[in-house]
Parts: sequence; structure tokens; C-alpha cells
Amino acid sequence: MRYQISGKQIDIGEALQTHVKTEMDEILGKYAGRPTEAYIVFSKSGHEFVCESVVHLSTGLTAQATGRANEIYAAFDSCGEKMDKQLRRYKRRLKDHHAGRSQPVELSAAGSYILEPRDETDEAEQDTVNAMIVAEMETKIPSLSVGEAVMQMEIASAPVLVFRNEKHSGINVVYRRDDGNIGWIDPVAAG
Repeated sequence: MRYQISGKQIDIGEALQTHVKTEMDEILGKYAGRPTEAYIVFSKSGHEFVCESVVHLSTGLTAQATGRANEIYAAFDSCGEKMDKQLRRYKRRLKDHHAGRSQPVELSAAGSYILEPRDETDEAEQDTVNAMIVAEMETKIPSLSVGEAVMQMEIASAPVLVFRNEKHSGINVVYRRDDGNIGWIDPVAAG
């Protein structure tokens, strides 16, 4: 298990790093089987500390949690409780709905871009469809079943997830709708 524990514009000491590793080992040992890496970032927002954690599991899924508190240890404890709850829910779903994945999730490389917002007052540029690319990076598209994609989206607390459907290898999207339900876009089913 590889840990990356850091602070954004704050210094974190050895005692906090040791505490984080010990607690994360305990949480991940109960549920996650074989986690591969964990990223924990501490920051300060106003008067409170924020702890954000991302754990990559050997199955290819990712769990994320965030905790806030007036003290840095309490922020981590809050984050750890949320991570514990997510991993418990993940393990229960695997037992209930899946016989277990025998192979790790296959990941495909894809480009991910951040576009500059358009200024609506500039009429000369409204006719063009070219947007200014602010950042360009590589992302991974997992090959999952629809149920696993919904579970991954919920575990990561993401509003949307793009994935390759294991049944037909087509690109699909699951997303959280405004009414609280989950939407699923499957272009292959329409054709």
C-alpha cells in the first residue's frame, strides 16, 4: 500500500502522518481487500481544516471522502468515518449483487480537457465553435457493468461517470439527475 500524505500551504508533521497511516490501514483492512494507493491532502479553509482522501482499489474502483473540522485530527477522523461508510457500502453491494470480479477492471486511455468559459457579450466569437483549451490531461475509462458504474459513481461522489460497457464494449454514461435518480445513456441500445 502506497500513501501520499501532503498539506496545501500547511505543514503536516510526522505524528499526523503516522496517525493517518495507522487509521487508514485499519479502515482499508476491514473492507478493501487490496488497496493499491491512497492520497490524503490537508488544507485550511477559513477557520477550519479540510481533509480530502482518494483511495484506489485493486479492482480499479476509486473511493473518495472529505472531512471538515476546527482541528486537523478531527478533520481526518471525519474523513475516515466517511471513507469507512463508503467502503462498507461497497463491500455489502459486492456481496449482494456480484459474485465478485475475477479480473481487475480494464482501463482505456482517453483525453480529458478543461475549456475556457465563453464570454456571451463577444458577438464576433459567438459564431465560432472553437473553444480555448485551458488544460489537457490523460484520464482512464474503466470497463464496467452498469451496476458497477453506478456503484463507482456513488463511491466517488461524482455527478457523472463515463465507462465502457462490458456487455458490448460501447461507451456509456451514468449520471445523477436533478430529481435524485440515476440516468444511464447507452447509444448502442438506441440503434
